[in-house]
Amino acid sequence: MHYKELKTAWAELTAVGAPFEIVRTPIRGIDTLTYKNAIPTVRELWLSTKAFAEREYLIYGEERLTYAQAHAHVDAIAAWLVAQGVKPRDRVAISMRNYPEWLLVYWACVSMGVAVVGMNAWWVGEEIDYALKDSDPKVIFCDRERLARLVERPAGSIKAKIVATRVDELPPGVIAWTQVIATPGTLPKVDVDPDDDACIFYTSGTTGFPKGAQLTHRGCISNLMSMMFSGQVQALATSRATGVPIDPNVAPPIPAALLTTPLFHVTANNCGAYASTAAGGKLVLMYRWDPKVALELIEKERVTGMSGVPVMSRELISHPDFAKHDLSSLMSLGGGGAQLPPDLVHKIDQTVATARPNTGYGMTETCGIITAVAADFFVDKPSSAGPAMPDFETMCVDDDGKPVPAGELGELWVRGAQVIKGYINRPEATAETITDGWLHTGDVARVDEDGFIFIVDRKKDMVLRGGENVYCAEVEAAFYRHESVAEVCVFGVADERLGEEVAAAVVLRDGHAVGAEILRTHCAGIMAKHKIPRYLWLLSDPLPRNASGKFLKRELRQTLALTDAL
Repeated sequence: MHYKELKTAWAELTAVGAPFEIVRTPIRGIDTLTYKNAIPTVRELWLSTKAFAEREYLIYGEERLTYAQAHAHVDAIAAWLVAQGVKPRDRVAISMRNYPEWLLVYWACVSMGVAVVGMNAWWVGEEIDYALKDSDPKVIFCDRERLARLVERPAGSIKAKIVATRVDELPPGVIAWTQVIATPGTLPKVDVDPDDDACIFYTSGTTGFPKGAQLTHRGCISNLMSMMFSGQVQALATSRATGVPIDPNVAPPIPAALLTTPLFHVTANNCGAYASTAAGGKLVLMYRWDPKVALELIEKERVTGMSGVPVMSRELISHPDFAKHDLSSLMSLGGGGAQLPPDLVHKIDQTVATARPNTGYGMTETCGIITAVAADFFVDKPSSAGPAMPDFETMCVDDDGKPVPAGELGELWVRGAQVIKGYINRPEATAETITDGWLHTGDVARVDEDGFIFIVDRKKDMVLRGGENVYCAEVEAAFYRHESVAEVCVFGVADERLGEEVAAAVVLRDGHAVGAEILRTHCAGIMAKHKIPRYLWLLSDPLPRNASGKFLKRELRQTLALTDAL
């Protein structure tokens, strides 16, 4: 590939006076790389979409909303929230599947300076209790399944008002969605600080409870700018390399994105929803992932891009009905939340005639992507995550936090406008994760001579299951709450579909006898089901440890791989 052209295009687009000019801006006392031409807040982004009034925006089954209709709903939601006394810098929680209501509430809140708390739809009782106490929302918007979990909570434990949608019968005290969107009014005129929280997204914690990451307006808009930049710089570089000019008179197609992952994650929300919304595109929502349904939706809605965790792209192109559908509208196919295996990069490129593979590496803590790569640049380096976006400084460091020589392995640290403010109510966790503005990603990486980042390992004790972070310590803590468990070690096992699956080796206390399913049922009452080990071994000997007393997870994984799990 023509990396010289990529560097030239990069410099041209980020130069003084260029669309993606980079400047340094003081953020929380640190001079930080930012996009000079970024709009200040998400409010301005949403208001700008009034220009797309007659275009279709949200598609869910047979339900279709235009931008004009969405704005009317957003205005009504904001007016209702104001009537309830909700003010800028308050918090409002959303606990539901990917229904259109999720995005309508989101845009209403961020446009009035209210932070959205994205609650994981898989959470169960204790996780819900913790997040509500931690974030203290004034209102919770939920669907039928989440409402059932909320009303099971002890009386008086939920202080927030509850609004429910898609529910046949409302329990006493629960407010109907129809009442909210019937409220007359418009968005209040408010001044929103770019460094105010736009949303609180929870990421699994190492000590048993999730951490609420504070994604700011500046961070969310900067992520949008990075995504726009990535597309433009690679297109410009390719044009220069091939000699085929970009025709300024030919407008790109209006995007139609299929959202396949939950909106309480940055992959679907900050990357998928933001990008299409900013361009006046269409968002096609799914109740749950199903490759057959996805194929049907791509054909019916003329979807131009689909991004999810890598397994979704693999299941799509390997589905027996793949060849039966017209997928000629598809221009990009890929994923985030986990590394795309190199074989999948090539399969996408060879299987879908019109689509090019793409990926982005990022974190909740960076409001979305850190790197991005697509098309020929990705095919040429399929094991790479791509170069870091212009609003990031990067370095790889050793265990003492000192930079390692160029090209050598080290933990990747990044600093820039997209880095979160911190974790709510967790100053110690914030201090451990962010040093002088540098975010410790927990990923071991190297950077090649072209500036492309290769993620080679994880420093964090974590299983990445289908794009969901599962921290081993959190699962171990749940097991230890069972009186029969003496020792437990949780680790990841490679899985072709999900990347990794959760596994656990358990030693019971003397005189105790419980089965694997009893332990799984115990865990199911404490944490979401995706964290419960698929593979479980009940061992009679103590677990192997090193000289400092830590479990030898690699040795366990290798030894137990030769035996059958329960």
